[in-house]
Amino acid sequence: EDAVRYRLFAPGPGGPELLQRCAEAALVRLAPLLAAYVWHRQPFRLRCEPARGETPAHIGGTTLFGDNVEDEWFIVYLVREITRHFPGLAARIDDNDGEFLLIEAADFLPKWLNPENSENRVFFYKGELHIIPLSEAPEQEWDLSAPCPTISEALALLSTRSEEFLAAEPIRAAVYKRIDGYPEKIQASLHRAQCYVPAGIAALLRQRPSLVAAAVRAFYLRDPADLRACRRPFQTFPPEQRVMALVTFTRCLYAQLVQQKFVADRRSGYTLPTPSHPQYKAHELGMKLAHGFEILCSKSSRVSPNSKRSVLSGPLWDRFLRSLKEKDYFKGEMEGSAKYSELLHMAEDYFQQSVATPESSVEVSPGDEILALLQTTPIDLKELEREAACLPPEDDDSWLDITPDALDQMLKEARNESLPSANEEEQKYDLETVAESMKAFVSKVSTHEGAEMPWSSDESHVTFDVDSFTKALDRILGADSEELDSDDLDEEEEFGFSDEDDEDSGAGNQRQNQKVSPDELIGSLKSYMNEMDRELAQTNIGKSFTIQKKGASSVKAAPSESAGPDCGAEDPELAPVDVDMNLVANLLESYSAQAGLAGPTSNILQSMGVYLPENTDHSGSS
Repeated sequence: EDAVRYRLFAPGPGGPELLQRCAEAALVRLAPLLAAYVWHRQPFRLRCEPARGETPAHIGGTTLFGDNVEDEWFIVYLVREITRHFPGLAARIDDNDGEFLLIEAADFLPKWLNPENSENRVFFYKGELHIIPLSEAPEQEWDLSAPCPTISEALALLSTRSEEFLAAEPIRAAVYKRIDGYPEKIQASLHRAQCYVPAGIAALLRQRPSLVAAAVRAFYLRDPADLRACRRPFQTFPPEQRVMALVTFTRCLYAQLVQQKFVADRRSGYTLPTPSHPQYKAHELGMKLAHGFEILCSKSSRVSPNSKRSVLSGPLWDRFLRSLKEKDYFKGEMEGSAKYSELLHMAEDYFQQSVATPESSVEVSPGDEILALLQTTPIDLKELEREAACLPPEDDDSWLDITPDALDQMLKEARNESLPSANEEEQKYDLETVAESMKAFVSKVSTHEGAEMPWSSDESHVTFDVDSFTKALDRILGADSEELDSDDLDEEEEFGFSDEDDEDSGAGNQRQNQKVSPDELIGSLKSYMNEMDRELAQTNIGKSFTIQKKGASSVKAAPSESAGPDCGAEDPELAPVDVDMNLVANLLESYSAQAGLAGPTSNILQSMGVYLPENTDHSGSS
């Protein structure tokens, strides 16, 4: 669940040695971005994987991104950048939903591409998205049930003819739009808030800002067993020594922390001021964070702190640190200075999580990490209080509140549509467009996979083929008997009884020997329809329809009075029903019943670019 898998292959010569060199070089290149990044659950990792079955040797990993889907798209950006800077690599990326890159570009995919045949066809190569087609033959001759290529076959095609497999521009644009703005977008996804926390937590977060994710997650996903550690005086983070600190969250983490209602147990020692207190939110956030950290420490297995620090004493760490200095990661800071130490701590954390090989690393729980850091991190309460006196202002969290109009605008932007103003909506509102759009939708052929919309908002108006529609009706109602096909005749014959006794069987054989003419079938159908009309004329069903006025066009005409019981007396033949007017009236009634919420009418019409105005009629008016 909520996991993204990324694999980078070397299509050309080079083998595992090339992959290992590329992995180390890529992680060094990405270190300035990744060292300070706050991952929601797991970090981006690159590991060398040997060949298994039909999967060749590669570098890659799997990252759980949890509730923060932005982590997944950031990884897409990283993978694309790696293939851009290392042209010898081709990358596959998918998640528990499958080919989520294709899902993002679903509106622009070719007809032949579906979930069953898309495996091993989508790659990043030389920084661009590529899709390998079904066959080299013309598209009309493709077999949609053809097996998916193996990764080795796909890599061979990419290495020799990659320019032929470049994804169409709309597909690439849809995918690249999700990763547009990185790496600057990282800062926009962060939220800095003041929190009144125990001094130990403030000292930890100065050294390891990424620990905030594990603490928020522990608090957010707590269960009664976790809270047992919080129903007594806190062992690791007591409330007696608390300071104000500026904590950096991702927006997802901050929303999860601030939106949950929680009352601390009185035995924990944590109390809150009144809600009117100017620092109430800081006290509440700090109390929740403290509970998260305490829950993590209560789950600790008390692993020796030296087990993880040993990772930083090998030749791989020495090469990594030397590469960082060559890339000016420390930005000219003097060795031993506060800023240098902060950057070094982040680099150590990043190395332990993302660079160290499985053989040399030891998986340590966040609780073990916190307890180990507390043993080595000095806590200077006076210095923390001095820093708290001159904290920068916290970020505005008004982004948590979204108005309905803002939500509509976000949905329009996601669909690449412009939101019309109220005046434009009323001016462009046309009943004929509503009727024609619905007719076009109904006339579209649908399958078990769904119905395709006949148009989109950026296309011209719907064109409704009146001749073909009329011809289809004539074939059903009998206006053109010569076009009644054999399937219709077979269906009429199927209505004959076929009991198994001899008399009925003999009668059935006689009917089969007699050739029924199309005129007789049509006459029979018309007689059924006339009989039905006579029966319905005696009921109140006719009152629910609007009939056509003589000389009036269907939708442009004003609604006539409903067909009353006297209409049949004035005219021996039933007056024709105004189909368009009844269609529009029913649509408007359905739209009004939605009361501003989503519903079938608005969904279908808006998908075809038709927007109905709000109902401004007063209730009870005619």
